[in-house]
Amino acid sequence: MPFSQFSLHPSLARGIKDLGFTRPTPIQAEAIPPVLAGRDLLATAATGSGKTAAFLLPILHRLIGQPRGTTRALVLTPTRELAAQIVEDLDALGVHTPIGAAAVFGGVGMGPQEHAFRRGIDVIVATPGRLLDHFKAPYAKLPGLSVLVLDEADRMLDMGFLPDIRRVLRHLPTNRQTLFFSATMPPPIAALAREMLRDPVLINQARSTGPAVGITQAIYPVAQHLKAGLLAHLLEQGEVQDALVFTRTKHRADRVARFLATRNLKVERIHGNRSQAQRTEALSGFKSGKYRVLVATDIAARGIDVTALGHVINFDVPAAPEDYVHRVGRTARAEATGAAFTMVSQDEEESLRAIEKAIDRRLPRVTVPDFDYTAQKPPAEAHGHGDRPRRQGHAHHSPSGRTHNQPRPRRDSSSQGGQPAKSGPPAARGTHAPSRTSRRPSAFRGRPR
Repeated sequence: MPFSQFSLHPSLARGIKDLGFTRPTPIQAEAIPPVLAGRDLLATAATGSGKTAAFLLPILHRLIGQPRGTTRALVLTPTRELAAQIVEDLDALGVHTPIGAAAVFGGVGMGPQEHAFRRGIDVIVATPGRLLDHFKAPYAKLPGLSVLVLDEADRMLDMGFLPDIRRVLRHLPTNRQTLFFSATMPPPIAALAREMLRDPVLINQARSTGPAVGITQAIYPVAQHLKAGLLAHLLEQGEVQDALVFTRTKHRADRVARFLATRNLKVERIHGNRSQAQRTEALSGFKSGKYRVLVATDIAARGIDVTALGHVINFDVPAAPEDYVHRVGRTARAEATGAAFTMVSQDEEESLRAIEKAIDRRLPRVTVPDFDYTAQKPPAEAHGHGDRPRRQGHAHHSPSGRTHNQPRPRRDSSSQGGQPAKSGPPAARGTHAPSRTSRRPSAFRGRPR
């Protein structure tokens, strides 16, 4: 199915051709025709499926030729990074059109955002909290709004944004087209969709069992205090060329980044304690190749979109299986391939078993032959463990959720001292990521040219 069959505006067709794309992803093939026809849409689609272009292309087509000076489309997203990414995608897809967009989110000044409202920018891409801040002022009225998109609705539920979304809806015209996208459909999200949508077209392309087939997954059993050393070793030995590294907490992200920097590795970090300017610079530097490693917390699990990302590494085992799926979904976007490694200490084995049960497979265990698994425990600053000093009489929670005044799980005799129970060759050896200098908008999720 070529893009030409959608009969998109010639300026959009020109932009798509410039980018070298000829055929849509499955979600684009199913969603674009009903959206062009003005229907409401309820789409369940996995992250990395190309859904951004599935709603941006019809919106751009609809807005071309309409009078300017009025905001006609609003996209709600859960994170700042995702909002900025959608604006970037819109600019790439609409490069030959006059349509403009503005990102509205916290952490930056409200002045430029207010200006975008006042001049009636065509499309606003916003996080709910900052949008509500603007709605307190008279300049932020949106009487001409004709299209509303909720992107990553289930992530907004996870982040507690549902009350804010309902408050946002009170400020919007009821006579509009609504497009609703979610990776999963938990009951609260299904209820919200029923409230918002009118006779919607239903599309279900969600993966029922875990990560994409293009992801090579592996478990690296390792003592907690050796994780940072193993990560540095993999980077230094060429097992991993580039990596998005996830930690449980902001403090651990800082510690891991500092440790890697002491090994002369190009690294940056992104989390909620970083300013928006720092987060933006870190992400753009990682995309451009300036930084080889980006250490992140789960705030970025659905907001980071990097073309041809080779590796995702879970420095800490995710707290929930769905978090694992979202994290590793940053690689192997659409038809691409990638690798996802998870470092597992003994007190994280229970969380790992929950993940394996959810994805219905046992992941291969891997040891690195030339790494010293018997090293003594270094200072806390080096290995990234212990976000706060322990104080007598207070329970201190480890990343696994177990408190330090609870008994440790019984060690299996086959894995004493943090030594992995099984061995084998390093997973995905040589799966090096290609250059991330492609002009492809991430909305297409790495589709072949």
